[in-house]
Amino acid sequence: MTGSSLYFGTVVHQRLRPVRHELSYRVFSLLLDLDEIPALARRLRLFSHNRFNLFSFHDRDHGGRRAEPIRPHVEAQLARAGIALEGGPIRLLCFPRVLGYVFNPLSIYFCHHRGGALRAVLYEVSNTFGEQHGYLIPVDQEQGEIVRQSCAKEFYVSPFMAMECRYEFRLTPPAERLAVFIRQSDRDGPLLHASLEGSRAPMSDATLFGALLRYPLMTAKVIAGIHWEALRLWRKGLRIVPRPAPPREAVTICETVES
Repeated sequence: MTGSSLYFGTVVHQRLRPVRHELSYRVFSLLLDLDEIPALARRLRLFSHNRFNLFSFHDRDHGGRRAEPIRPHVEAQLARAGIALEGGPIRLLCFPRVLGYVFNPLSIYFCHHRGGALRAVLYEVSNTFGEQHGYLIPVDQEQGEIVRQSCAKEFYVSPFMAMECRYEFRLTPPAERLAVFIRQSDRDGPLLHASLEGSRAPMSDATLFGALLRYPLMTAKVIAGIHWEALRLWRKGLRIVPRPAPPREAVTICETVES
């Protein structure tokens, strides 16, 4: 079972309708065991918790977006779904702050029982309007290495995507390799394929410094890339879909589980 580490990989998006559009970006992500974050900040020179550094993690960027530990927020959502981890690890896959800046289009919490079994996945989605919403989906204990899940879209993300859609997730929980695939569909079929694939590296000052050299100012490039791709889509003739109010609940509990 993998604790805190880095993953170097590639994000790919393929829009299928009404126009074809593709993008590919090289990125790195952190996989953080929520219980290990304070110790990591003490051990590493280049990583801090809730304060500025070359790389940092701030509690207010995730969960309830408050300056307090995230684990109680996640456990409260799990309790709403009737899931008890009994102290098991919760590992968050996300981008770090780089020189104080971050934007995470998607962060993923892998929620394990203390016996090691993956019990739920929480997908935390952010849009460029400062809003955030989560989808909590239980994991079928009989599922194999690949986890397959689905849920209805409840939260406005891309200004060029309608709300009447469904997400299908297929992922391999992080180990030496990481793979996350998402398909967004409407009543007429698939609209968008998105993926993140990467390989693991140890969480150390050396690997963090190497990440800076390979991907300087990566998190700033993420938000710049989002706006650039939006401009390209607009120039291809797509028009903006009106933005509804966000869901009243911070997290949608999804009942549908595909095994």
